[in-house]
Amino acid sequence: MYVPFESLPPESRIWIYQSNRKFSDDEMNEIDAATQAFVEEWAAHGTGLEASYQLKYNRFVILAVNQENQMATGCSIDSSVRFIQGLEQKYGVDLLDKMNVTFKLGEHVAHKPLIEFKKMAKDKAVSENTIVFNNLVNTIEEWNESWEVPAADSWHSRFF
Repeated sequence: MYVPFESLPPESRIWIYQSNRKFSDDEMNEIDAATQAFVEEWAAHGTGLEASYQLKYNRFVILAVNQENQMATGCSIDSSVRFIQGLEQKYGVDLLDKMNVTFKLGEHVAHKPLIEFKKMAKDKAVSENTIVFNNLVNTIEEWNESWEVPAADSWHSRFF
C-alpha cells in the first residue's frame, strides 16, 4: 500500500539503490510510474506493506517500509530486489553494485568505482569535505541525518 514518503515514521526501513549513470527525465518518468506500481502491490506474506519511495538526483531509487505495521520479510525484500533487477535490465544500468561511490562535485553528482574514488582521495581531487552519499543508512531518520554528508562523517573517511 503506497503512502506519501513524508508520512512514514522516522524508524521506517529504507533501501537505497544508486545508478552508475544519470537517468534521463523520460526514464525518470517511467521509473516513477513503475516504482509507484510496485510499491502499491508490495506485500509480505499476502499483507500489503505500508511503503513509499523517493527518486533523487536522477540517480537514486529509495524504497521505504513502515515496519511498525508489517515487517518486510525475506520474500518481500526478494521481490524488491527483483524489481530493481528489472530496472537494471530495462535501462542498462547497475543499481546493485555497492562497490561504487556517488558524491557531489559542486552541483554535479558524480559516480565512480570505489578504487577510483580512493585514488581521487589520494590525489586530493576529493577531500574530507566532499559531500558523499552514505547508502548504508537503514532508516528514514538516518537518511535525513546522514545520507548526504561530508566524507569525513561517513564510512568514506578511511580514504583520507
